[in-house]
Amino acid sequence: MILAIPRTIDLDFYPPFEGFPQKGIAFLKQLKKNNRRDWYEKHRSDYESFVKLPMQSLIAALGPHIQSFAPEYEVNPKRSLFRIYRDVRFSKDKRPYKTHVAAHFVLRGKPKGTEGSGYYIHIEPGEVFVGAGIYMPDNDQLKKIRKRIADNSAEFLAMVNNKSMSRVLGKLEGEKLQRVPKGYDPEHPLAEWLKFKQFFVGTSWPEKRCRTSGLTKDVAKAFEAASPLVDFLNKALR
Repeated sequence: MILAIPRTIDLDFYPPFEGFPQKGIAFLKQLKKNNRRDWYEKHRSDYESFVKLPMQSLIAALGPHIQSFAPEYEVNPKRSLFRIYRDVRFSKDKRPYKTHVAAHFVLRGKPKGTEGSGYYIHIEPGEVFVGAGIYMPDNDQLKKIRKRIADNSAEFLAMVNNKSMSRVLGKLEGEKLQRVPKGYDPEHPLAEWLKFKQFFVGTSWPEKRCRTSGLTKDVAKAFEAASPLVDFLNKALR
């Protein structure tokens, strides 16, 4: 049962997560076809009840699981949830709304999206995506990560070759430089890894996987499998 939540109410308690509702998927499908402010405002109560609230319930349900292996991470239904509004200031694409719903879990006190390594999930029509790592490190962060890779080769390789992580989320990936960055020997044993500009793992699941309460444990299991990567990156960024 999905509660109809008036848009003016901001909850401190969230109903148990029983699966992401079909009405939420239907809303996101319609939003993709009608990505306009007038349409969204007319249907905003559907977003609040069938997209935002279920995602916040999922975040709340994930809390105890994440705290068991990453207690330093904030899991907050209000702050961990990404807003539906797109940042169109520097984009040619001026559509105002995202057509997925997403959450990002970061170290306490850090903002979503940029600083540090974290855990991520989004739901959209046709897909659930779960991932972890750091997607857009700045230059200073990259320097710190590369130094830690070069100075801790055995630990890095053990993390990269972690069978649990690769089985659940795939291999470490990210965009790469064409050449080894300045300051490192081109013949360094980890030269290929030092070229990386991003460090993340991720996997896509069929949409139907989000329909039941079992999604909570599935996501928590994936996040825990990725914790060696997240921990390695955050140690570099301290």
